[in-house]
Amino acid sequence: MSRRYFGTDGVRGCVGEAPITPDFCLRLGYAAGKTLIAHEHLRAGERPAVIIGKDTRISGYMLESTLEAGFSAAGVDVYLAGPLPTPAIAYLTRALRLQAGVVISASHNPFQDNGIKFFSAAGTKLPDAVELEMEARLDEPMGCEPSSRLGKAQRIDDARGRYVEFCKSTFPNELDLRGLKIALDCAHGAAYMVAPKVFHELGAELVLVGVEPNGININDKVGATAPQALRDAVLKSGADLGIALDGDGDRIVMVDAEGEIYDGDKLLYVIAKAAKAAGSANGVVGTLMSNLGFEHAIGRLGLPFARAKVGDRYVLEMMHEKGWRLGGENSGHIICLDRHTTGDGIIAGLQVLAALRQENATLKEMCSDLVFYPQKLVNVPMKAGFAWSSSAAIADAVQAATAELAGSGRVLLRPSGTEPLLRVMVEGSDPAMVDRIAHGLAEVVRSVAV
Repeated sequence: MSRRYFGTDGVRGCVGEAPITPDFCLRLGYAAGKTLIAHEHLRAGERPAVIIGKDTRISGYMLESTLEAGFSAAGVDVYLAGPLPTPAIAYLTRALRLQAGVVISASHNPFQDNGIKFFSAAGTKLPDAVELEMEARLDEPMGCEPSSRLGKAQRIDDARGRYVEFCKSTFPNELDLRGLKIALDCAHGAAYMVAPKVFHELGAELVLVGVEPNGININDKVGATAPQALRDAVLKSGADLGIALDGDGDRIVMVDAEGEIYDGDKLLYVIAKAAKAAGSANGVVGTLMSNLGFEHAIGRLGLPFARAKVGDRYVLEMMHEKGWRLGGENSGHIICLDRHTTGDGIIAGLQVLAALRQENATLKEMCSDLVFYPQKLVNVPMKAGFAWSSSAAIADAVQAATAELAGSGRVLLRPSGTEPLLRVMVEGSDPAMVDRIAHGLAEVVRSVAV
C-alpha cells in the first residue's frame, strides 16, 4: 500500500495547503487516536494517552489545538508539553508510560512549513504499517465518543526540567565542561530553552545564538542548516568550539576554534573512535549519503559499517537489525542507542564533548585521520509524482557519469522525503570532476522534471 500523506518523517507541508490544514489535523488526531485504541492492550475502563510537543513556529498553536480536539473526540487523553525538541517527546513518551508521542514540527524547513510525526510507546518512530493504518482511517467518517468517554487534556509543567536532567545523565559523571567556552546556536527553535540549561549546568561558558524565537524566524540564517552564523559567533567570541542544532533539535553540526565545520559524518566518527577505544563500539550504520572517506575510516578502526536508506528511521531500523549502538547521517542526525531511542542533537553533542574530554583532544585532532572524498549535492525541484526513475534521459546520464568516474566515486539520485526535490549527489577523488558531473546531471534532471 503506497503512502499518501506520510513521508520519511511524518506528514509535512506548507501550512494552509493540504495536508497541513486545520481540518486534516483534526481528522489525523482522530484517526491516530482510533488506531492507538485498536492496537493497545488496555485494562477495562482505561483510556490511552499521548503527549504533544512542538517547535516554535507560529502555526504550532493552531495545529496543537486541532490535534488535541481529534484525540479527545477519539477518547484519548492528551498531555501538552509546549515547545520541546523532538527527542524530548520521544523520551517523555517512555518516561510517562504513554501510548504515543506527537511532535508538531517541520524540523529544518522554513517557518511557513509544519508537520506532524509520531513516536511509539517505546520512544521510536512508528512502524510503516501503523502509519498506513492511520492513513486508511482518514478515509473513514470522523465520529465522536460520548461525552463520558471523551479524552481529557492537561499541561505538563515539569516537562523541560525532566528532559534537561535526562540529557545531563548521558554525560559521564566523572567529567564536566568547566573551562570550555561554547557557542550554542538553537536555531530559534524547539531547543532554545533546554539546550542552554544542559550545557551551562554541566559547567560550560556559553555564547548564545538563535535563542529568541518569534514564531517566524526558526531556521532563518541560523542553526545546523546555516552554520555560518555559528562559525561567526565562534570566531568573534574566541570560543573553544560551537554547537548548532536544527529547528526541532534532533540534528547537530559543530565548529572548532578555527572555524572549521564538522558535519554528522565527522561527529559520528569522533563518537565511534572514542567508543572503540573504550571497547563499547560494535558497528556503525550510515546512509547512502555517508562519505566514502567516512566508511573507510570506520573500517580502519576495525568496526563493521553498513549503509541504510536515507532517513533516521531507516538508520535506526538497521541498527536494531544488526544490534549496533551507533548510527547517523551526514546531515547531523546521530543516534546513540546506549543513550537514547532516537537521534538527539543535544545528546550527540554531549557524546562528542565527552570523547574530547576523555581523549584530551580537539575536534581537529580527533578527525586527523579522516579524509573525505569531495562530494557535491544539487537539489533539483520536481513536480509531485514525477517518475524520475523511469526516465531514459536520466538513466543514460547516470550511466555516463558512472562510467566517467571509473570506479573512483559514486552517483546517487534520490527523492527528498520531505520536499518536492530530487537530490543529485556525486562523489569522487577529483573535486572539479565531481562538481562538473553533478551539475551536468542536475541539468538533465531539470530538463525532464518540469
